[in-house]
Amino acid sequence: MRPHVVGHLAVSLDGVTAGFEVDLARFYAMATLWQEDVTLVGADTILAQESALRSAPQPGPRSKGPLLAVVDSRARVREWDRLRAAGHWSDVLALYADQTPARPPDSRTREMITGYERVDLDETLQLLGKHHDARVVRVDTGGTLLGVLLAQGLIDELSLLVHPVVVGSGPRWPGGFTDRLDLGLANVEAFEGGVVWLRYCMT
Repeated sequence: MRPHVVGHLAVSLDGVTAGFEVDLARFYAMATLWQEDVTLVGADTILAQESALRSAPQPGPRSKGPLLAVVDSRARVREWDRLRAAGHWSDVLALYADQTPARPPDSRTREMITGYERVDLDETLQLLGKHHDARVVRVDTGGTLLGVLLAQGLIDELSLLVHPVVVGSGPRWPGGFTDRLDLGLANVEAFEGGVVWLRYCMT
């Protein structure tokens, strides 16, 4: 059975996902509402954080934390040990495709292989539910991965933390998604400082 999939992201008023100061404390505090079993991210998100990750504290895996699953069709991620020890997740899982380039052997990092040239996200979610007892998956990205999941009808809930700023240019969510999508508003909440939380369910 496929788990419940939540897309949770911070955006500006004009839909940009970078170039402004995100209320990270509120963002991650709200992320705990779903008590996800798996945090699903794309390789680009991890690569953008690698330099910070190298200097961050390494308290070790969090035993009761979610599993971090990284979609990495081109095998670009290398900091698996640091991700595992970052203190946010219980373990890491590399998501590869059949044609993913050869990568250095790593007996500590588990792999899941689906799809041919690209990771098959539908099959991945099914396998996460079947083999990892995942009931809730939270997608921690605002880029291409979220757009692909939306296009394939694999997002069940969308959570937007809208910040009171117009950036004007930059990456917009969801990357590459061009279809119309009708949503059902589930909740609206305004916070001090003008940040607004919009929560939608797929109709």
